[in-house]
Amino acid sequence: MDRLTAMTVFVEVAERGSMTAAADALDMSRAMVTRYLTELEGWLGARLLHRTTRRINLTFAGEQALERCRRLLELGEDLQSAVGESTDASPRGQLRITCSTSFGQSQLAVAVADYIARFPGVRVDMLMVDRTVNLIEERIDLAIRITHEPDPGLIARRLSVCRSLLCATPAYLAARGTPQRPEDLLRHDCLTHHFVGKSLWQLRRNGRDIAVAVGGSISANEASVLLQAVRADAGIAMLPTYQLAPLIRSGELIPVLPDYEVPPMGIYGVYASRRQMPTLVRSFLDFLGERFGEAPDWDREPPSVLPLG
Repeated sequence: MDRLTAMTVFVEVAERGSMTAAADALDMSRAMVTRYLTELEGWLGARLLHRTTRRINLTFAGEQALERCRRLLELGEDLQSAVGESTDASPRGQLRITCSTSFGQSQLAVAVADYIARFPGVRVDMLMVDRTVNLIEERIDLAIRITHEPDPGLIARRLSVCRSLLCATPAYLAARGTPQRPEDLLRHDCLTHHFVGKSLWQLRRNGRDIAVAVGGSISANEASVLLQAVRADAGIAMLPTYQLAPLIRSGELIPVLPDYEVPPMGIYGVYASRRQMPTLVRSFLDFLGERFGEAPDWDREPPSVLPLG
């Protein structure tokens, strides 16, 4: 019996509460999961799990074994990582990642191309969707998510910051006037995102938070759609600077209420399990963290044009 694999299977089943979910996460059959569990219980001489048709619970022996198995697996990973780094092995294999369409088009696609140029043995499958993906069900190695708080059920590594601005075209502002105060937004077409401030925009000035009720003729579930609508003189939108930076610098779009900050969100690399993280995933996370960082290129110049809060 491969005892390390058996312990990995046991920990996956215990954490996910399902042999089917563990089988999917480990890319093995349910029958193989059952076999590893049976052999591990035989080796330890104790029943580790209570199995019913609806759920799986740990026995007392299983509770004691779980923490020890976790420690042994972490030691194995530390050993593998140390040896791998000492041999200077380049990342290889396939990486399946997901993120929003707007971030994928404006930033991640180029980053992936640069990473593959550095490590030609890597293949990347990118899933651009405007919904929260179930990493296990869709076999995703890594998700790039922009949020105030990552899902507590997943492992998250902060990679960068996502700042946003209110913006509009010069033509729209010439026709409708330029807002001077947050309450002036009530008289404007505010184009909103389904999931971020659909009816209420949060602003901040001098440490004071301000909530403004907004509405307009267009709402969408993707920032790229709102950006194209803004460029067509349809109204004012709250959009991320990773999209806006070149348009603000060229003068095509103008910041609205630039003295007011939109509370920033974090950009995170999110994955399902810290155990047995492939070298490829770790390498790509390191690459993105170094590439973006807390002062990403899209926010750096000129500071007088792009307020950083």
